[in-house]
Amino acid sequence: MLALEVKGQGSEVKVGVRACFDPRPLTFDLGAVVHSPAVPRYPDSAVFYRDLTLDYPVIVRGEGCWLYDDKGERYLDAVGGAFVVNIGHGVREIADAMARQASRIAYVNSSAFTHEAVEELSTLLIERTPAFDKAYFLCSGSEVTEAALKLARQHWLARGEPTRNRVIALKPSYHGNTLLALSASAREHYRTYFGDWLVDVARIPAPDPYRCGCGGSGRNCANCSGDVLADTIARLGANTIAAFIAEPIGGSSSGAVVPNADYWPRVREICDRTGVLFIADEILCGAGRTGTWTAIETWGVAPDIMTLGKGIASGYAALSAVLTTERVIDPIVQSGKSFVHAQTFSHHPIACAAGVATVGYIEEHRLVERCAEMGRVFHGKLSGLRGLPHVGDIRGRGLLAAVEFVADVDTREPFARSEQFAERFTNAARAGGLIVWPNIGHVDGERGDTIMLAPPFVVSAAELDELTQRFSSALEATVGSAPVRSLGASTA
Repeated sequence: MLALEVKGQGSEVKVGVRACFDPRPLTFDLGAVVHSPAVPRYPDSAVFYRDLTLDYPVIVRGEGCWLYDDKGERYLDAVGGAFVVNIGHGVREIADAMARQASRIAYVNSSAFTHEAVEELSTLLIERTPAFDKAYFLCSGSEVTEAALKLARQHWLARGEPTRNRVIALKPSYHGNTLLALSASAREHYRTYFGDWLVDVARIPAPDPYRCGCGGSGRNCANCSGDVLADTIARLGANTIAAFIAEPIGGSSSGAVVPNADYWPRVREICDRTGVLFIADEILCGAGRTGTWTAIETWGVAPDIMTLGKGIASGYAALSAVLTTERVIDPIVQSGKSFVHAQTFSHHPIACAAGVATVGYIEEHRLVERCAEMGRVFHGKLSGLRGLPHVGDIRGRGLLAAVEFVADVDTREPFARSEQFAERFTNAARAGGLIVWPNIGHVDGERGDTIMLAPPFVVSAAELDELTQRFSSALEATVGSAPVRSLGASTA
């Protein structure tokens, strides 16, 4: 179908059309773009911005894969905000569902009541992830990581095994910004500030086909085969390990790394043999992002606990979920205890209504299948970036991808951190109307420059062409620029 494009303001407004995938009737509020009032910046604004040194564009509208600011500029959102906006911006059906829920009941205390939205959403998610029996809802990925780890601990306490109090995680990894979630993450620049407050977590190297001598095959390689997990459990003692937590496909910390076909089955076998609970963090890679509802299902593996977030409400509400089995929960129930992780906004009615509407919208429009289809187109177009200056690796699955930049393509030597290559690229991309996600430090905790891409599932082939064109232009501008103060690389 055709979509209306408006750029500029006042007497300089230009109107055009473009092709896009969008099943909704076209609507547009011209006044929202043309007449948006000026917004003050720090220190004049009362907002405590994430980065107080930056001049943020003021976004006034979103549609599909596009964002529009108060000056009439448009941006191709090539990362769905923060790997969140799976169904695209501006889907009225989700807003309407939230409004209907708010008009009936906006909030109830989940320790005293249940409600229709949480019951329906639980059923929908369990139907799509049949390895699980129960769902627990919170707001953010950090919160459900905390909940998942606490659930694992309470499982072992209820079973009379209190020595199982340790966690194993991958390095690099990222699981959230609250202190227990951050403890499980391997982000060295965060530890500079909060190291004294973090719990000790055992770490094993994450598989990295691009940088490992085995090429990711796992042959004679403990890291890429998963054997390093068995070695670590044996060294620490299985009776001390509560859980192993990992993203099935790497997120922003490792840059969309996809392990080999034997890795997760081997991890599952190790956890079964040693009794360690396996927590799959699918906050970023789940909810259809990699072309299947969950990323790990392509390996034929089911974890004991799974975390979901981001895409399950596509950013229309703050919503995340812990999925687990009766086998994990039953010891807690039989001990006469309840799950000790109460939060004010758990099972929030409006957030759950947004989740019901989003999951229903994904199903109705077959967007997971479309993600798989467009993922193949996406990676085909990204392959055209190979051979450009400093492009070392392109990897991922579905509509999740990473481009790793290196100082020397032949030796795979990373840039010195002083070059700020990922940050400079991100600035150049934004200046060219392309929004990407920068990541640093995956090589050795300091060095490593990767750009993450995760467009909404409604992205068209023409928009993917535009994405790669703008990416190429941003790279050309970055290669010709010098290090400057810029957008900080971060995590999702």
